[in-house]
Amino acid sequence: MKTPIETQKTLSDWLAHCEQLHPVTIDLGLERVRLVAERMQIRFDCPVITVAGTNGKGSTCVMLESILLQAGYRTGVYTSPHLVRFEERLRLLGEPVDAAQLIAAFESVERARCQDDVEVSLTYFEFSTLAILDVMSRSGLDVVILEVGLGGRLDAVNIIEPDCAIITSIDLDHMALLGPDRESIGYEKAGIMRTGRPVVVSDPVPPQSVLDRALEVGADLWQVGRDFNVSGDRQQWAWAGRGRRYSGMAYPALLGANQLVNAAGVLAALMALRERLPVTAQAVRNGFAFVELPGRFQIVPGQPALVLDVAHNPHAVAALTANLDAMGYFPTTHAIFGAMADKDVALMLARINPLVDKWYFTDLPTPRAESANALLLQWQAQNTRKDASAAVYADPQQALQAAISAADPTDRIVVFGSFYTVGGILKDGVPRLDAQHLPSR
Repeated sequence: MKTPIETQKTLSDWLAHCEQLHPVTIDLGLERVRLVAERMQIRFDCPVITVAGTNGKGSTCVMLESILLQAGYRTGVYTSPHLVRFEERLRLLGEPVDAAQLIAAFESVERARCQDDVEVSLTYFEFSTLAILDVMSRSGLDVVILEVGLGGRLDAVNIIEPDCAIITSIDLDHMALLGPDRESIGYEKAGIMRTGRPVVVSDPVPPQSVLDRALEVGADLWQVGRDFNVSGDRQQWAWAGRGRRYSGMAYPALLGANQLVNAAGVLAALMALRERLPVTAQAVRNGFAFVELPGRFQIVPGQPALVLDVAHNPHAVAALTANLDAMGYFPTTHAIFGAMADKDVALMLARINPLVDKWYFTDLPTPRAESANALLLQWQAQNTRKDASAAVYADPQQALQAAISAADPTDRIVVFGSFYTVGGILKDGVPRLDAQHLPSR
């Protein structure tokens, strides 16, 4: 009988193999993951920054990456999930990793997992995380940035000892696994803190459990509003904290009011690591100016305008709603929406429904997703707008085509929800919309 190493030839083969290993919903602890990592001799001799939180993790990671690249450092960034291709999860020097490197790393994980003919149980996320860490550890990097996939305390990323931890905004998500309230969820996120190491908390109103954990473990707490602050007007913003100040900065290229909170945490982390990773003021300015991240309040110019946002929990949808409201007037807002079944869909819909005139609910290519029909029923149960309409579609592309057909050039189309929803729109590249008809008069 052939072994998995002999039968898995492509990256897709390996990902399918990982999905068959163990359910992701069972708390197995991290000792198994550490054991395999030790067998693989995964280690880093450069600074490591770990980022946890409910929302803002991806934006924080990419802003860190952009500034550090501008400063001349060789960066490695691990984020999840991906929008279109798995290779997006690992960027080396700003570029997605080559699939061949991942395939070799998956083979290494499988060998280590099955060493001495005793299989170590790993989930899909743990297996793929070990493969990505293996590639990073062999890439001669100057700095490693790791986004926590879920929670923090028991996440596979937490086997790595960070030199600095960042905790972004904390809100209600993945409650079945992380706990029923912000305090419980905050405790899980705080599991990435380390004794004597800096931890940046950029949530303006953090759960007390986060602050308590920092005191308990003796971490060097950098808290927004106490250790660093931001200020600004319509044209520029400033950051100040622990003996350093940046003023007259242009706002980050990532759109949305919430990005300033993330940018503030990024600067705090860089200040905390300035002795090991010095960056110039020009690198900071250029890094914020040139940063890009698809699917985070991404506005694609066209007729109609297209907005892409992976807002997939009530907190993120509230931020999206505020950002949409700040865009100005559009005659009609069309919304394409697909989400996982474990999300608080009713609250998400309630927060954005006043802005949406036409809904396009979509099925998604994963068994974890809520069906388009179920989404429609939830919307119908709470909708009070007689001028709003809704329909269901088999996939995001079909929903987009329907929205384009119904939209006037001056309208906007908003695609939000799961990464699968936005990824379904981006799978063939960023679409440029050109309305088929003129506004009615």
